[in-house]
Amino acid sequence: MAGEGNEITISGAVRAVVFRNEENGYAVIRLAAEEGLVFAVGCLPEVFPGEQVTLYGGWASHRTYGRQFRIEEAERRMPDTPEGIFDYLASGAIRGIGEKTAAVLVDAFGRDTLSALAVPERLAAVRGISRKKAEDIAAQYKRQMGLRDLIEFLVAHGIKPFAAARLYEVYGARARAEIEENPYLLTDDYFGVDFFEADSLAFSLGFEADSPERIEAAVLFELRHNLGNGHVFIPRAKLTAATCQLIGVPQETVEDALGALEDGASVVVSPVAGEEACYLESVYRDEVYVAARLRAMAGRSPQKPARFDQILERIASEQGVRYAALQREAIRMAAEHNVVVLTGGPGTGKTTAVKAIIAMFGALGLDTILAAPTGRAAKRMEELVGMPASTVHRLLGARRPEAGMGMAFEKNERELLSCGAVVLDEVSMMDISLTAALLRAMPQGARLVLVGDADQLPSVGPGNVFADIIKSGAVPVVRLTEIFRQAEESLIIRNAHLINEGTVPPLDNKGGDFFFLKRPSGEEAAATVVSLIAERLPKNMGIPAAEIQVLSPTRKGAAGTAELNRLIQEAVNPAAEGKKERFFGETVFRVGDRVMQIRNNYDILWTLTERGADGEHAVTGTGMFNGDVGYIRDMDEAAGVALIDFDGRMTPYPAELFGDLELAYAVTVHKAQGSEYRAVILALADVASALQVRGVLYTAVTRAKTLTVLVGDPETYAAMVANDRRQRRYSGLRARLADG
Repeated sequence: MAGEGNEITISGAVRAVVFRNEENGYAVIRLAAEEGLVFAVGCLPEVFPGEQVTLYGGWASHRTYGRQFRIEEAERRMPDTPEGIFDYLASGAIRGIGEKTAAVLVDAFGRDTLSALAVPERLAAVRGISRKKAEDIAAQYKRQMGLRDLIEFLVAHGIKPFAAARLYEVYGARARAEIEENPYLLTDDYFGVDFFEADSLAFSLGFEADSPERIEAAVLFELRHNLGNGHVFIPRAKLTAATCQLIGVPQETVEDALGALEDGASVVVSPVAGEEACYLESVYRDEVYVAARLRAMAGRSPQKPARFDQILERIASEQGVRYAALQREAIRMAAEHNVVVLTGGPGTGKTTAVKAIIAMFGALGLDTILAAPTGRAAKRMEELVGMPASTVHRLLGARRPEAGMGMAFEKNERELLSCGAVVLDEVSMMDISLTAALLRAMPQGARLVLVGDADQLPSVGPGNVFADIIKSGAVPVVRLTEIFRQAEESLIIRNAHLINEGTVPPLDNKGGDFFFLKRPSGEEAAATVVSLIAERLPKNMGIPAAEIQVLSPTRKGAAGTAELNRLIQEAVNPAAEGKKERFFGETVFRVGDRVMQIRNNYDILWTLTERGADGEHAVTGTGMFNGDVGYIRDMDEAAGVALIDFDGRMTPYPAELFGDLELAYAVTVHKAQGSEYRAVILALADVASALQVRGVLYTAVTRAKTLTVLVGDPETYAAMVANDRRQRRYSGLRARLADG
């Protein structure tokens, strides 16, 4: 062990990999150094037991792991002893080689084992290894070495290693050469590398500031970045100005790059309401398709059902209801049109109308599919309507996208859904691309009923689909406005409508289901929120913590979701002897924790146990999607695998996928869209001015079924009620529908 100044150097062989994050390369290893076994932590992507490493850094103390070496730089060498090579191969570094095969290979080749792995003929000469297995091992070894070289190249240039596997998948052994030829290819959504990271790499490789590759990549970056802000397109003048500001080049060079992107069909420029609208090609295609398909559906009406009134009376009798005039109108419109919108606030009877529409479709001989954008929205729909419902992603069979392709689904124009009608709930959450995917998979002549609350927040993704359809006038719309007597007794519903009208509801706390607790500072609000979920509501109102959802407009600050999750976890699911847990960065995941999936994972396996007349049987599938919520049921601490229950779908999560999870005791209002909870606690302190808008407050309040508690600053509350500012989203759907 040696040191120079404050830097310390240690060397040795990797004995075990305690933790590995595939996304950023962070690892915790146990190292056999001069002073014995030590823990070392830092960036060591794709590290395996048996490797020889020289580490530069310093010593630190961790609250769980104790004394450990923090890695700042590392030099790595493949093992060169039979013992080290065995450890490396037996660890699973090369797919297809386990302990038994590793022992056979090392026994046959000794120190020469690694070089032998690249030659199938040498491997096939070993007893017990078939020609096919030899070829598979050689291919996997070459891939692993190529991937390792690529990862080291990326990490050396400050780029996270998670992109390496996909780069290798697309370009194979030429991946590094392709990057060196055009580093901006990394910014494709499929690879997920930030423009600025690719830009830094490009400069280090000698690219000029005004290179065409750089300027074209900057234009595409602006378009992709603004999809995340809800914009389907960007006006040409704004796009060129933003690009000039981003990379500091003259406007004419950006115009040249935009022209080249048009010629190459990566970008489409199309007139929209007097604007030269610049689209990514795939998004343009989606918007044009949605407009054309909805216009075509609205332009062809099915044959009007005979004896509509008699059928409806029978349905009303069976369901034990009397329909209000607007509900009756909604049912009639659904029976007489191929596409119809049903909207209205809480308590206006949307669910009753939807149940009648489904029954009417059944009477007309139509097989109906129920769907919603998120798992919780689908589950809520299923419970309210009494029929199976699915997320749109699962309905369409979402699969991992390919490079440059965007979302991919098994159901599409070539493999249509089998149905006569689709009832889609929570449509305000649908972005333009998911809407296009659903419409492409619907058979010609199938009916579509779009249900939602037009006053809720718009989708997280690009577009303002529900509002654009309603405002276009191209599709029949029924807006339910009457609040039914039973619903009107709820202060939650009454106050939600007052908020939507711009009237500040009284804060007298005399109601039974809507309360405001004045806590002006973020720290005070957070402490009260924790007290409510951990003690007061379970003890005084009999509502268990598992049925309470804490919401906040923001992730940041003392009353943001990040800090609230940490505090609530400590209160309702603290560390205890025998309770399994595992750190991921600064977050500890513990058995019993409520967690949320924060990005789509198309490949992860799940098992669902279904109960039928013939007993229980297991159904398997793949895919967990952004917004899915589950509970950690068990954990293998040594292997780093957590068993997570997503509404009955039991899913093993290896440690490297913990980056796809967040604690979900508290979530942002945007993340709660489409969900309904028994009780909601909303933190309203230290809210950024950009989030002090009516739509955020209205959406939060309408998530609660039996109890809403607002905790925070009354001035913030009043400001949100008064502020009906809605962020403008550049979208051409309304104009395309209206112009049709």
